[in-house]
Amino acid sequence: MPQQETTTMRASHHATPKERVALGKEARRRSPRSGHAVYKPSPRRPDPLAILEGQSATRVPELVPIRYSRMSESPFRFYRGAAAIMASDLAGSPDSGITTQLCGDAHLLNFRLLASPERELMFDINDFDETLPGPWEWDVKRLSASFVIAGRANGFDDAERARIVSSTVRSYRESMIRFAGMRNLDVWYAKIDADRLTALTTGQLHKGGQQKLARAMAKARSRDTLQVFGKLTQVVDGRPMIAADPPLLVPLADLLPDVERTTLERQFRGLIERYGGTLPSDRRALLGDYQLADVARKVVGVGSVGTRCWIFLLVGRDGGDPLFLQAKEADTSVLAEHVGASHYRNQGERVVSGQRLMQAASDIFLGWERVDGIDGKRRDFYVRQLRDWKGIAMPETMSPRQLETFGGVCGITLARAHARSGDRIAIASYLGSGDSFDRALAAFAEAYADQNERDHQALVDAVRAGRLPAEEIPAG
Repeated sequence: MPQQETTTMRASHHATPKERVALGKEARRRSPRSGHAVYKPSPRRPDPLAILEGQSATRVPELVPIRYSRMSESPFRFYRGAAAIMASDLAGSPDSGITTQLCGDAHLLNFRLLASPERELMFDINDFDETLPGPWEWDVKRLSASFVIAGRANGFDDAERARIVSSTVRSYRESMIRFAGMRNLDVWYAKIDADRLTALTTGQLHKGGQQKLARAMAKARSRDTLQVFGKLTQVVDGRPMIAADPPLLVPLADLLPDVERTTLERQFRGLIERYGGTLPSDRRALLGDYQLADVARKVVGVGSVGTRCWIFLLVGRDGGDPLFLQAKEADTSVLAEHVGASHYRNQGERVVSGQRLMQAASDIFLGWERVDGIDGKRRDFYVRQLRDWKGIAMPETMSPRQLETFGGVCGITLARAHARSGDRIAIASYLGSGDSFDRALAAFAEAYADQNERDHQALVDAVRAGRLPAEEIPAG
């Protein structure tokens, strides 16, 4: 990372461990851990719908109604698309003054199974669209609130939700304390692979839960390039092409007239060639063995709907040797307004650099580029494989015990990601060995879940009133 962007995170790294412990204790005096329990909306709180509309103004207009429709479905789906709203709410909230690289959208579904370059199954954070340096507490608060919202959707009672959040935060706190006592290289090499994940959950899950985890890991291993190739393509005139599924998946041939399509195809070929320059030389050579076969626009996620996302079908030795890449638009982080702009000129590089810093192992094709669109606007993108052993959690199928266990693994993962870039000794000292911070976050998460429900209802009301375009929302 550029020196300017790492300075605030690493300012205390060359102090002695004793001095860094003192820094954490001094931060605790300035900003008591119990103070994190409170969430009260500011009297000057921006209209959350205005924040969403501001984001929509730069997105593909015909896709914006899909975003509002998805966010209207439930408080949890709203929360997934409301990172900008929560960033605004967290700005000015109590924090220790100790910063680290943030995921920026650390809700529970952004923790999942994925593949390492060595073809090991890993558990790690997945989405870094909003990554920037900032107060480490913001990620922990976003993660905590997501568990309350998921717990409410499952009908869990107050005590069950409090236990889930407290367990998640305790896992983060105790892991950070362990990382504080480790050597730098040991922190860097720390990871949760399949064996470690099984070990962490053994004794925590009943037999049914262990079987569910084993099935999830087996399913993740099957979700690779060949699987997505079989799912998303068809043979046309002897050549593999991306099959249309509008409006969620639209091949370039169906999207633009011939002249514009030819121009954009040429730009995409240039994008792939130039993006290869952001890869290590060995992976650049591997990419060079593939050629572009087809392009399509794809709708992804909830919060990202409306941003420009393209998938590229490339073929290697022959039509049975595919590679799917995803180029996703990288805009300014929703955190930037509150913590300061990135020092990276290319927002795709911001995403990639944050991901490489926080993940234990990143996709071998992870890189970035800038491209001029057919509308004349220049946009930044980051590129990665479309699917590579990815397995996503299904909280709606989890019991309280299973969700609590999942939260514990997320807590370990987030602590390791923060320990790689922030002052882990100072953070551990601030958190301490008691449960004050755990209890505070449980209270905060409930209060913020209330706010999220109010914001979700405001969106539903706006859709019904015709203020925002979306599919019809049933009454009741």
